[in-house]
Amino acid sequence: MILKVKNISKIGGIVKAPPSKSYSHRAVILASLSQGTSKLYDMLYSEDTLSSIRVCKSLGAKITKHEKYLEVIGTGGKLHNFSDIPIDLANSGTTLRLMTSVSALSDNEVILTGDESLQTRPMGLLMDALKPLGIATKSLNDNEKAPILIKPGYAGGETNIEGNVSSQFISSILISAPLSNQGVILYVLPEFKSKPYVDMTLDIMKHFGVKVHAGYYLKHEDCDKDYQNCRIDEFKIKKQNYVGCDYTVEGDFSSASYLLALIAINGGKAIIKNLFANSKQGDKLILNILQKMGAKITCGKDYVEIESDGKLKAIDINLSNAPDLLITVAVLAAMAEGTSNISGVAHARVKETDRIDTTCRELEKLNCKLIEREDGMSITGGVTSGVVDSHKDHRLAMAFSLIGLKHDIQIINGEVFDVSFPNFIESMSELGFELELKK
Repeated sequence: MILKVKNISKIGGIVKAPPSKSYSHRAVILASLSQGTSKLYDMLYSEDTLSSIRVCKSLGAKITKHEKYLEVIGTGGKLHNFSDIPIDLANSGTTLRLMTSVSALSDNEVILTGDESLQTRPMGLLMDALKPLGIATKSLNDNEKAPILIKPGYAGGETNIEGNVSSQFISSILISAPLSNQGVILYVLPEFKSKPYVDMTLDIMKHFGVKVHAGYYLKHEDCDKDYQNCRIDEFKIKKQNYVGCDYTVEGDFSSASYLLALIAINGGKAIIKNLFANSKQGDKLILNILQKMGAKITCGKDYVEIESDGKLKAIDINLSNAPDLLITVAVLAAMAEGTSNISGVAHARVKETDRIDTTCRELEKLNCKLIEREDGMSITGGVTSGVVDSHKDHRLAMAFSLIGLKHDIQIINGEVFDVSFPNFIESMSELGFELELKK
């Protein structure tokens, strides 16, 4: 379907940010591993998080959706696969990565698979890191990608993993480690990218009763303490149990970036509720980015107020710890005055798409001047009307819709925002930006 602008009225107002996709995934997985019952409030029910709910149900958790919360009766870490057929995770790379380690806690074999796109995601790094922990996995197509067979048995012990590919590999091991036979010591090798996502994992593990000792050391005595290429991060997780609890999912800064960017590009004033000042989300960086580009940002305890005159300035920004902001920032740069330089996101090439390549190719269709680099891009402000393709990437569809504030744009395969932000059209409409889907 094609996503396009239906109407633009007075831009501004008050809207609630959608719940965090990252925290929603983790909340339902940890609740499913816990002893006792959890009530999860403000859960995000998107295509991706529904995949996590399905797989947790398949492995023994009893999950019931109520009007105001999701009730999860946990397994106490004793998982069992109740079906002989592969568990379909659709397009959720997060579910695949987090649940590959967790599935080893089952007392029988588990096969995780998904759609055509999911089966292109590299998994070899995680599979190799699990071997020293006694976990046997097999790529059924012999290409280190899904479908993946995970055999029962999680001894624990020591292992290491590179930190510059996917923080979800690290979170996968951390989440499953407390329920291994002997606990885990995990070393993350430099350079550690997207670390805030791991901080989020540690934060929610603490809510569910699990303690992790985190530290680091430098592999060379002559290294400066701030020199990231020498830092080895160490996580020690003793054998322990998750305990069910009541948990409220905070708002998502990744999804809120589109609401905030709407005001920044068009001009106006808005309050985005459910965004917390003490959030550990790396994508909170969007507030600093917008401020540097010329918007006025005011942060309350649980909201963000933004005001803009619509005149944006170019910016140089490293997004290594917030790769999900790449496409939003690229669109902001394309609507700004001057040349912006985005760096540090080589790992964005292994997301739903190669996001550096697809973003550049689609901006070029709008006559945007840019230079693609291995870890980012330079973008000179200035785009025209046109037709682009989302490549079935939810973030590209949502971010590129913002160009419709000032130019006619149509986005093919524009319906994919359901992956992370099911109420995207409704939320944008509350701020005066009306979008529609047409066949």
